[in-house]
Amino acid sequence: MVGGSGAWWLEVVVGVVGDDGDGGWWWCMVAWWVVMDRWWWCVVARGGGGVGWWVVAVMHILFSLGNGKSATEIFLEFCLISAMDGGGDAGVNAGRGGEGGGASIGVQIQPSRRLPDFLLSVNLKYVKLGYHYLISHLLTLCLIPVMVITLIEASQTNPNEIHQLWLHLKYNLVSVIVCSTFLVCGSTVYIMTRPRPVYLVDYSCYRAPDDLKAPFKRFMDHSRLTGDFDESSLEFQRKILERSGLGEETYFPEAMHSIPPQPTMAAARLEAEQVMFGALDNLFANTSIKPKNIGILVVNCSLFNPTPSLSAMIVNKYKLRGNIRSFNLGGMGCSAGVIAIDLAKDLLQIHRNTYAVVVSTENITQNWYFGNKKAMLIPNCLFRVGGSAVLLSNKSRDRRRAKYKLVHVVRTHKGADDKAFRCVYQEQDDAGKTGVSLSKDLMAIAGGALKTNITTLGPIVLPISEQLLFFATLVVKKLFNKNLKPYIPDFKLAFDHFCIHAGGRAVIDELEKNLQLSPMHVEASRMTLHRFGNTSSSSIWYELAYIEAKGRIRKGHRVWQIAFGSGFKCNSAVWQALRNVKPSRNGPWEDCIDKYPVQLVL
Repeated sequence: MVGGSGAWWLEVVVGVVGDDGDGGWWWCMVAWWVVMDRWWWCVVARGGGGVGWWVVAVMHILFSLGNGKSATEIFLEFCLISAMDGGGDAGVNAGRGGEGGGASIGVQIQPSRRLPDFLLSVNLKYVKLGYHYLISHLLTLCLIPVMVITLIEASQTNPNEIHQLWLHLKYNLVSVIVCSTFLVCGSTVYIMTRPRPVYLVDYSCYRAPDDLKAPFKRFMDHSRLTGDFDESSLEFQRKILERSGLGEETYFPEAMHSIPPQPTMAAARLEAEQVMFGALDNLFANTSIKPKNIGILVVNCSLFNPTPSLSAMIVNKYKLRGNIRSFNLGGMGCSAGVIAIDLAKDLLQIHRNTYAVVVSTENITQNWYFGNKKAMLIPNCLFRVGGSAVLLSNKSRDRRRAKYKLVHVVRTHKGADDKAFRCVYQEQDDAGKTGVSLSKDLMAIAGGALKTNITTLGPIVLPISEQLLFFATLVVKKLFNKNLKPYIPDFKLAFDHFCIHAGGRAVIDELEKNLQLSPMHVEASRMTLHRFGNTSSSSIWYELAYIEAKGRIRKGHRVWQIAFGSGFKCNSAVWQALRNVKPSRNGPWEDCIDKYPVQLVL
């Protein structure tokens, strides 16, 4: 008898009730705990999970406070129950007799006179998870006793006391008016000055026609037939393609399918129109938004900036209104999509009750490199046709149909450093041919920019448990042990999905390693790179579309979009799902999502 001779009756009840599938014996154990204060047996019997776990935890805290236990004891017990993995040494056994006939159900509880072997019964990841839950819900747990006491005191108030309070207020009318005025003014100021929520109503990604696909063989054959590349350059491009992570179904613009290629201004305009108008047509069709209702337009494209601008081309095509706020961002690299979202967000804080459209694309036609410098040949192998159009709104009524709400945007610029500034650099080679050169220091510089970015992002997205662990490790490292490894915060506790810019296999590999992500977390990035290649600033939207097409996004989930770009920049956007998100019509993955994920040869 664990509970002493006075608890034999409860063991009999437990044996009679049995486990009815709804935890009938579990609630008997709770009753036993109330009587005998044997809370840990309840936790072990239940396995430490579900609503019952929280019931026991809260009840234990309240009763322990009443019995004079210290906060330290309660905290240690709480951590212990979060770490227990099943029954351990508790000796809880349930038997069901017979294979086909009647079954006898019973629970036998055997005491253990030794402490459990923590090396066997405690899983460290559950200790960390329990600690995270405890810290995250600490305020709630502290408020529960306060609320209970307040309700008890309010229920004991008699009518005479209420009458006395009314008389006190009645004869202090000036104080009441002053307090009410301050309350009304303060509420008004708060409502007027608080940031307006920005909703992502929907977005669309462009998918080129099948006749523009560029399998490896066609790529190499066309490169050879142009006559611009020597054998060394051709072999270099072949090796880059094989190791790039790209598949056989990426797209080239129409001008690059010609022999010889036709990188004219007219062809470049045609590529831009096909991508931007294709994405916008689909967006307007899916949302039923009239182009005349768009109040803000932001377009970003790094390497193609004609006159009139790309934003003017959109205004002309859709006959947007004359007072539209239009912006055209150029030369800002693959992270410009997040910059454009940030600009639109700031404009939506100023201009009330309107829509903003953000178009992200890149143009390949006039930016193909026809030389033999190895550092400038890499973009030829990675960049492909793609673009996206995003519809944002600050209208409160759009919350009901919006997919996401914008939570944070964090931008990092390392341009003050000369190496960072030149690591992605458009220039001419010795033969006078223009291209984009990638430095050997690119990954190291990207890592430094990422470190700065997440240092800023971490405190505003990570749970308090991770922040405390990071701070404690930092203090110990500074004061006691300089050789102690710094604690890497677990961003998987802050985000449910990751959209890492599909700039190349090496970029995805490094972020997976440094952020300690699982293959599932980077699946969207790898599959986007495989199916569409590096589509520059729009790649993070193809990745989000992949996650939606897989049906993985649920209400409340947080999505982290992170992109790198020339300059050098690292930018992050955090979105929160407002509902269980389903893929939009005519999405980029609509006809091929069942084929993915594919096994990649790395």
